[in-house]
Amino acid sequence: MRISLAAAMTLGLVQGKFFRDSKLHCLNILLTYSDGCAGSCAYCGLARNRQTEAKNQQQSFIRVDWPTVQLDEVLARMNQDFSSSVERTCISMVTNSKAKKDTLSIIHKLCAKTKEISVLIAPTIVNKSWLIEIKAAGADKVGIAIDTAMPDLFEQLRGKGVKGPHGWNRYWKIIDDAVEIFGRYNVGIHLIVGLGETEKEIIQTIQLAHEKGVLTHLFSFFAEEGSLLQDKLQPPIGKYRRVQLARYLINKGKSSISQMAFDDQGRLARFNLTDNELNGAIDSGLPFMTSGCSTKKRDGACNRPFGDYTPYQAYIGEMRNYPFVPSKEDVAIIRKQLWDQSDIPVKVWTEGLDYP
Repeated sequence: MRISLAAAMTLGLVQGKFFRDSKLHCLNILLTYSDGCAGSCAYCGLARNRQTEAKNQQQSFIRVDWPTVQLDEVLARMNQDFSSSVERTCISMVTNSKAKKDTLSIIHKLCAKTKEISVLIAPTIVNKSWLIEIKAAGADKVGIAIDTAMPDLFEQLRGKGVKGPHGWNRYWKIIDDAVEIFGRYNVGIHLIVGLGETEKEIIQTIQLAHEKGVLTHLFSFFAEEGSLLQDKLQPPIGKYRRVQLARYLINKGKSSISQMAFDDQGRLARFNLTDNELNGAIDSGLPFMTSGCSTKKRDGACNRPFGDYTPYQAYIGEMRNYPFVPSKEDVAIIRKQLWDQSDIPVKVWTEGLDYP
């Protein structure tokens, strides 16, 4: 299997240091196969149609290395001093027929080390009875990477538009099944801001999920080299900040889309909360942290440092998802970004030192 670079660093398999002494609270495990994933999603580094000459093509995913390791090596290093910050483990499936059996096997082995196990499932190849099996095996939470906020975008970027196997209705059927089996708010969906949706459209999907008993884990689009969307730019920082805040308020039951106002371009114009309510949420910094599965100790334990922005962006105050509680200085920057309506997509310099 493969583990994220952050997980490899945390387990002492790779040397490195996190910016501002970030701590990883969730080990991310990714199943890997010689025949890969059956999906051809237009933005994904694991897509079978990815084309790149990069030497690390087989290792890179979400713009960082994912080294291949033995499960026994990971198990041996869990709960040791250098992994003391780890509270949860997440197994990410790919759309491959072998993944169902392998996921169950890994859950059984992980249970000897931790009781907080998430599975990011592949809805195209699983069913309700399999969800019952993974819960019995020891998984306590489930994630579904629906990614696109609207059915037409899903079809265009994940389904027939790219000759992919996935279907919008199938994903939502498995989401409903997962809620029935794991319970309300023990299921989460991934959504990516910046795939072509408006702010109103993605917030509508966040609201729909919440009403179903599903939390939303939010990401900012960040193009993968060799993917069909490799030239697409990041969404404006203001757009991402507004959706982050809306997601937080909805998921925490502090607001709903019916209270919010949007302009004629679908941009969030007002939250219609009292100053104390709105400022309290913003000043906490919590809406702008990485959103992921919780543990007994914290919300958003799956904090994935630097998953959708560069270290340089972090340095200049443009962390898309903070892997720690933002400081007062961070919040001051966030406040300026929050109502930036410029709608200018972001070009990211990633080679050498050619930064603006």
